[in-house]
Order: sequence, then structure tokens, then C-alpha cells
Amino acid sequence: MPRLIPLATALAALVAVPALAAPKQTVMPENPEARAFQEQFGFSDAVVHGDTVYLSGVVAGAPPAGADPVEHYARTFERIGAILARAGSSWDDVLDITTFHTDIDASLTPLSAAKNRYVKAPFPTWTAIGVRRLYEPTAVVEIKVVARLTAKAKGKR
Repeated sequence: MPRLIPLATALAALVAVPALAAPKQTVMPENPEARAFQEQFGFSDAVVHGDTVYLSGVVAGAPPAGADPVEHYARTFERIGAILARAGSSWDDVLDITTFHTDIDASLTPLSAAKNRYVKAPFPTWTAIGVRRLYEPTAVVEIKVVARLTAKAKGKR
């Protein structure tokens, strides 16, 4: 006996096929040295596929002695914002944030304060993970973001 597929399921599958078939678009650093590093190790600042923007993790080192840690982490969020903009997205479009901390007790409060300058309600999901170390030996935090394309950017693609 043939199996019947509900019409809504069949239509959803047909709509999803073009997005899956579309090639991904990469966003590489504008700085030639950073671009060379990423090409050497084979990764992009961001990848856009369909309506979703996936950012590679962005690291922050420990705040220098006497520096305001909130301001220090805010620079990392500024960098992420610039990558989002180059990819056709913004902080308003962020769906998910994952942060990795080598000392979660020391970094979580100032990092959260910096994050809250950029991330407003309705809030994305956020997972904070304590780790033993990060790839960059001086890094204490790495921030990974998934966003959607900004509505204006969708029409340009």
C-alpha cells in the first residue's frame, strides 16, 4: 500500500530544496595577514548559507592589568558586529551565542556586561562553557555566533 505524505510536508520539502542546493558564501578578513592565517588553517570569519550566518569563534585575551574588563570584552563584541555586518546581518539578528571560558568565574560577569551593550531583547539563546584552554594560548574567552540574514540583506542575495 502506498504511503501518503501530507501536502504541507511535501510543500515544505520542495521549498527547502533550493536553500540546500545554494552554494555557501564565505566572509574572509579584510586584513591581509588575518586572511593569510585563516587560509593557512582553512576557515572563514563567517559562512552564509540560505538565510543563516555562521561565525567562527572570536577570541579575547585576558584584560591587561588595570584595564576595565567590560571595555576589553566590548572590543571583541565590536569585532563580531563588524563581521556580522559584512555578512549581511546584525546583533538584532543573532539567534545563538556560545561562549567558551578558561576561567568562567572571572570572565562571565564582565563578558555579560559587554554582551548586554549589543544584545537586546528578544534575547538569543546563550550557552557558556568552561574549558581548560583555547587554541590561542593567551585567549581566555571565545565567542561563537549564529545569526539570520537581516531582512534588507535577503533581497540583495
